[in-house]
Amino acid sequence: MKAAWLLGALVVPQLLGFGHGARGPGREWAGGWGGALEEERQRESLMLKNLQEVLGLPTGVGNKDTKEQQEEEGEETATAPTSRPSPVPSPSPTPEDTITYILGRLAGLDAGLHQLHIRLHALDTRVVQLTQGLRQLRDATSDTGDSVQALKEAQVRAEQEHGRLEGCLKGLRLGHKCFLLSRDFETQAAAQARCKARGGSLAQPVDRQQMDAVGRYLRAALAPYNWPVWLGVNDRRSEGLYLFENGQRVSFFAWHRAPSPEPGARPSAASHPLSPDQPNGGVLENCVAQASDDGSWWDHDCERRLYFVCEFPF
Repeated sequence: MKAAWLLGALVVPQLLGFGHGARGPGREWAGGWGGALEEERQRESLMLKNLQEVLGLPTGVGNKDTKEQQEEEGEETATAPTSRPSPVPSPSPTPEDTITYILGRLAGLDAGLHQLHIRLHALDTRVVQLTQGLRQLRDATSDTGDSVQALKEAQVRAEQEHGRLEGCLKGLRLGHKCFLLSRDFETQAAAQARCKARGGSLAQPVDRQQMDAVGRYLRAALAPYNWPVWLGVNDRRSEGLYLFENGQRVSFFAWHRAPSPEPGARPSAASHPLSPDQPNGGVLENCVAQASDDGSWWDHDCERRLYFVCEFPF
């Protein structure tokens, strides 16, 4: 729409000027050469002003040049009767010059946009490369995490194998089992965790033969003292229902019993205050320990810290 208006601004004044010259030659000659030249300058000034308004250019440049040109031409007219040569006036910008200037600026902007597109393409390429590198780092990190996990599992297996070998080399070997005493004080749960970490569990004597063998082993290791030692037996699930750590039900018991009265002494219904019959703790004592002097079983609070004996498969 602006292009059509611009074409009209350039062509219509020329047509109007041509028609004016064709219809009124007498008028032009009547006013003289100076009046026709002044009218032509006004038309050019108006046309240039309209073109600058359409293109959004400052309108003072053309007017200033026109005024300077008028002053120079006035000086030329004033000095015309003399014989001195008049100076050549500087040409004012024509509409073609303005359009050429605008097209040149547009070409410069287009070249700048082209350079920006090139830089944006380079940045996109760099972003893609960085993304690929980040993905490779993540894959490498994942592989490293898997390797670390595999090493931890291998370490656990090695510690279990080391504990099993140590238990069988330093402890008591009985059939397909090995028993090893630990002189560290632990709660019953902590003792079970330590035995499991070494590839075993708390001792679980299933018959008289194993119970007597463990009793002799503890007596020889802790004599002349009497220390209670944790076994892998408890009734946490239900009071009076004693289970091994592997969940099997205990079918053999070796509970401590109070000593019998001496011959001729009157029997007493009250239990001995220092060695009552076991178990006697009720819901407060749910874990079983074996005495090191006679091998009898006692129920204790599971949070007591005692020695413990581990069992390893052989």
